[in-house]
Amino acid sequence: MKRKIKLTLMLIAGFMILTACGTGPITSESTDFWDRFVYLFAQAIRFLSLGGNIGIGIIFFTLIIRTLLLPLSKAQMASSRKMQELQPKINALKEKYPGRDNQLILNEELQRLYKEEGVNPMASMLPLFVQMPILLALFQALSRVDFLKTGQFLWLNLSQTDPYYVLPVLAAVFTFLSSWLMSKAQLERSGMMTVMTYLMTAMIFWFALRSSSGVALYWTVSNAFQVFQTLLFNNPFKIIAEREAERVAEKERLARIRKAKKKANKRK
Repeated sequence: MKRKIKLTLMLIAGFMILTACGTGPITSESTDFWDRFVYLFAQAIRFLSLGGNIGIGIIFFTLIIRTLLLPLSKAQMASSRKMQELQPKINALKEKYPGRDNQLILNEELQRLYKEEGVNPMASMLPLFVQMPILLALFQALSRVDFLKTGQFLWLNLSQTDPYYVLPVLAAVFTFLSSWLMSKAQLERSGMMTVMTYLMTAMIFWFALRSSSGVALYWTVSNAFQVFQTLLFNNPFKIIAEREAERVAEKERLARIRKAKKKANKRK
């Protein structure tokens, strides 16, 4: 889990660095490969802008991208859930082999456990690496291509910040809900995970507050989709209910065994 948190922090740092490095305008005349890739996204958004409304194009394109990435997201959530279920066994091994002197043995035992259970601890991170360039290209299309920063959508001037702070607040709320839902069903929650939840929420709020309304609209729609996706494919309330049902079933099974043993002893 610590390794996953470190990698997540590295991805966030990389995202911030890449965003800061690419700040110049992108046009049809841009020749850099990355800029051409970003401009392709911008053209797709313009194509989806019904009646020339860029705000609608941003919403549609964000939903399409997130939908296309669903298989990767589902694989990531499935892998994360397997790792959660293995956590008690992982902790037991750590208690059995404590300290640096036993680190080699512990690593060997963990690898054996992962192999037996058919789990790759890094599998949940791979989709993040695949998704990052796509989501970054979408973000930069909204912030670096001029024709996506013009026009009105509802109360918003897409080239300026939200004057009523509605989108920054919504983006932060959906970010928090997404992180909270993903961590709620975990068997063990560390203080670091709680810090990450609030850190991500604060970062998204800060980004959306300072960015143009078009970018803030993207963050809001994308994070709202993430909440819907989690509830649909990795619903923590359903997972908790399933665990409780298994616990009750196991308790009843043991009770029947004890009852059967008592009857057998009476017959003797």
